[in-house]
Amino acid sequence: MPIGSVTRGTTGTNRLRRVDRWIARRPVLRRTAHPLVVDLGYGASATTTLELHQRLSRVRPDVEVLGLEIDPARVELARRSERPGVRFALGGFEVPLPAGRRATVIRAFNVLRQYDESEVAEAWALMRSRLEPDGVLVEGTCDEIGRVASWVDLSPEGPAGFTVSLRLSELERPSIVAERLPKALIHRNVDGEPVHAFLAELDRAWRVHAPLSVYGPSQRWIATAESMRDAGWPVLGGRSRWRLGELTVAWDAVAPSPRPPASP
Repeated sequence: MPIGSVTRGTTGTNRLRRVDRWIARRPVLRRTAHPLVVDLGYGASATTTLELHQRLSRVRPDVEVLGLEIDPARVELARRSERPGVRFALGGFEVPLPAGRRATVIRAFNVLRQYDESEVAEAWALMRSRLEPDGVLVEGTCDEIGRVASWVDLSPEGPAGFTVSLRLSELERPSIVAERLPKALIHRNVDGEPVHAFLAELDRAWRVHAPLSVYGPSQRWIATAESMRDAGWPVLGGRSRWRLGELTVAWDAVAPSPRPPASP
């Protein structure tokens, strides 16, 4: 039986464009011989799975995308949209794949929000066990129109990085992403937790560089990212990602403390 619970199924055109763009640039997608990407929990329609294939096929025309859902009715509906390189099947966190195959990338977005934080580690472990040796699990959350997103990227060994991705025009403060943190972090945005300190420092740097807004929001965000790095945060990547409103730090910098989470 599939492992997990049926989600609300909310989906929409272009909702996951930010994380799709990030996945398309993963080195493993480009170098693996036969890339297989899993869209876990695609929701009430096949939209995001089809968009994922469209975006990834620009860099790997031979990519295969498998949409997995725990709701049989959703799978039956999505199968009407199957096409070369895209198929749909019943499955959950166990990520059922053909014998001998492992996933190059697993995207699990807006899936774990309904779960308790205590259930996250087990779900991560199940999905990570289905990755190829250099594979990536991308687990995160975004708003309904895809302008605010954050995610954790995990290797088969465990979490590696944490990314925020924001639409910069009209952005008042980066900590708006607090409403869309992954389940492992969303209840940890309180005093004394690393992610709280990270968001507070991000807001501070964004305010400091407000004068750069006259040159455009991207220049302001680049300066913000550089300030975060200079302040000692383990910022990964560079300007090509910052221009898009992204900022990634090593997971250890924001990982939850051992104490119990705050009450939801």
